[in-house]
Amino acid sequence: MTTPNLPEPVRDLLAAVLEALDIPHPATVGGTEAHDRLLVDRVVHARIALRSVLRGDVLGPEWTARYLRERIAEHPVTGYVTVEQAHAALDAGKTWSEAVTLDTERGGAR
Repeated sequence: MTTPNLPEPVRDLLAAVLEALDIPHPATVGGTEAHDRLLVDRVVHARIALRSVLRGDVLGPEWTARYLRERIAEHPVTGYVTVEQAHAALDAGKTWSEAVTLDTERGGAR
């Protein structure tokens, strides 16, 4: 996807914000709390990044995009089974219960 009307640093910052906010949905209602907590953490960092750029901070959108990606890396998608993980486990022959059981060692589906 290209956005020719946006300067590359701005496009990259917007992509980093999307990366922060576009996390997978939980496979079950039980994963909602972990999902929402993770999303809130990431939203805070995205909001700080956007405010920084809109204030005209000297560091600019390039630095802010890198910084945002570093912050969201500190909040990886773990602590719940995602829809994609559950479907992959089902495709591999697991039962629904097995597919949506959190693997506590890896933070994802078993």
